[in-house]
Amino acid sequence: MNTRAEAPLRIVFDCRYTRIDRHDGISRYTAGLVTELGRLHPVTMLISDHRQLAMLPALPWQLVRSPTSPLEPLVALTVNKLRPDIVFSPMQTMGSWGRRYRLVLTVHDLIYYRNRTPPREFSAAIRLLWRLYHLSWAPQRMLLNRSDGVVTVSETTGALISRHRLTRRPVSVVPNAADSVAATGLAPRTAPAGKTLVYMGSFMPYKNVDTLVRATAELPGYELHLLSRISDDERARLSALAPQATLVFHNGVTDEDYVRVLSRATALVTASFDEGFGIPLVEAMSLGIPVVVSDIDIFREIGGDAAGYADPNDPEAVAAAVRALEAPGEWARRSSLSVRQAARFTWAESAEQLLRVLQGTQAASRR
Repeated sequence: MNTRAEAPLRIVFDCRYTRIDRHDGISRYTAGLVTELGRLHPVTMLISDHRQLAMLPALPWQLVRSPTSPLEPLVALTVNKLRPDIVFSPMQTMGSWGRRYRLVLTVHDLIYYRNRTPPREFSAAIRLLWRLYHLSWAPQRMLLNRSDGVVTVSETTGALISRHRLTRRPVSVVPNAADSVAATGLAPRTAPAGKTLVYMGSFMPYKNVDTLVRATAELPGYELHLLSRISDDERARLSALAPQATLVFHNGVTDEDYVRVLSRATALVTASFDEGFGIPLVEAMSLGIPVVVSDIDIFREIGGDAAGYADPNDPEAVAAAVRALEAPGEWARRSSLSVRQAARFTWAESAEQLLRVLQGTQAASRR
């Protein structure tokens, strides 16, 4: 009888999409998950820039080439030297040629198959490749089928992966979550501090900020605070869209300013046509701030019975959903529901789910 303890799973976590200044969605997913996973199990991080370490936990790490390098398809030849049992990437584009380990990839959403405008911060060459990649399902299928398992952040995206038959590999949900945005020194409230609406997100067309601006024009006395960085042209366009709307452009905020503005809001609002998750919803709800959002599947999944829903094509419907919070006792009721709903999404629980996925993938490979 062999009583020798089995060696722990050698896990490598691809952290190369971590930002070097402040997190975006993929970067936050990376940092949140690897931090909690590292508390559960030994992990080695892959980075491509030493500056990323400032945004990551104090775990063992290895420097490898950037994920945007032309040699990315061959990155496995370097990773092999770490002798991992399994590698997890928070993206689906990690190179896998020549790998000698199990690989689990992540699909966050399928937004850019319907909205093909790539993120503006990418170089011209990357934007071109981005567009070409999303012209067909074939590149996605090829990458996912070269893995041993696929993770996605929501049941909604998981259903879309199944509907479009994107992979033959098992698909597991490891939900997104939100960093702690606890507002210290603020007493619990049963009513909003004023008439303030908050939007946190980009100004890409599918985000449909136009509807929020038009809805604000239907809400005399309300201010719409737009927190993200914005170009001068886009600011001028939105300001001209509905001159009677009171818009406050922050052009980027610190984490402290974000919490300060959000914690005093009547509601966080978004009229997006498409999302993979909805971290700002969880952040707002965790502070007891109600959310008024598009009536789309992903927001139903994240917001549950705490959120207010409206047709994203109808500014008057969005305005009506905001006004519904003015009914006696309604804001307090929705605030309480929001806190309860947000508690469903934590990095600790997501990391536990990810560890089960990685262990299950490795066990399946031994059969």
